[in-house]
Amino acid sequence: MAQLLKPNPNKYTLPKRNFRGSSSSCSRSCNRVKLGNKKKRLVYCLKPKSAVVDERETSSKKIRATILEEQRRRADVLVPCSSASSSSSVELVENEIDGQLGHLVTEFGWKVRRLIENEDEMREVAQVQAEAFHVPVAFFDDVFFEFFKAEVLSGLLYKLRNSPPDRYACLVAKTADTSSDTLSLSAQGLVGVVDVTVLNNKDVVQHLDGAEEYLYVSGIAVFNKFRRQKVATALLKACDVLLNIWGFRYLALRAYEDDSAACRLYTNAGYKIISKDPLWTTWIGRKRRVLMIKRSNSCMYPSNLHST
Repeated sequence: MAQLLKPNPNKYTLPKRNFRGSSSSCSRSCNRVKLGNKKKRLVYCLKPKSAVVDERETSSKKIRATILEEQRRRADVLVPCSSASSSSSVELVENEIDGQLGHLVTEFGWKVRRLIENEDEMREVAQVQAEAFHVPVAFFDDVFFEFFKAEVLSGLLYKLRNSPPDRYACLVAKTADTSSDTLSLSAQGLVGVVDVTVLNNKDVVQHLDGAEEYLYVSGIAVFNKFRRQKVATALLKACDVLLNIWGFRYLALRAYEDDSAACRLYTNAGYKIISKDPLWTTWIGRKRRVLMIKRSNSCMYPSNLHST
């Protein structure tokens, strides 16, 4: 007479004999036991818990390895800006120690990377953007400028604290030549900044072919001392690299229609005017803006944009 087996639940787990999607029977030997007056074959195989834990750890390692491989694959895809010259160089350095990106672009003597979240550099970013976007007033301009800079810094802190690292990035440009006199012109060597945010606004998505989200470029600013020295071009190239690292198809931005210099900069960088603000916006004293979109240069994506 066969002896009744009593599996110890603290020592074994009991995975099902047949797995989903598979009709093959379990290869492990099963034990025949007598239950009452009937003989039945156990439908569970005894499997030590340690083996289950090992399999889970192995599976977890495989998943992490797959994610790292995908990140490296995306990082290897560089999208040069349409205005890139043959003498220019584009470099991407990935720091695997802390998971953050190093220099995305080295162009025209400038290096572009993600913002380091320390007090000094964040204040430097606020200074650059405040100088670029502050509208001077007749009286107490210095006081209003400090208030405006504080608002810019507050907005930056909010976005950094409330946005995932793959949904928002503040990119900063610095001089690539640390031995030059250029570095001394800026306390931290920072010469320009740009914000990149993942958005899905319907008024932009309607012009995209099959994409539900896009990277929105905003807050691009350069210190007055460094304008017309290709800093903005280098920042836009870094946005192209980030587009491919994050795996999106389109970049979008808005510019004032009467700002010919900015529109020319974006056009040279590969952006196309897709739509404009309604004419009535000028009736209420607002400047008319244009929506400009750039598609990834990767051939795997469709090339048509819906302009209006």
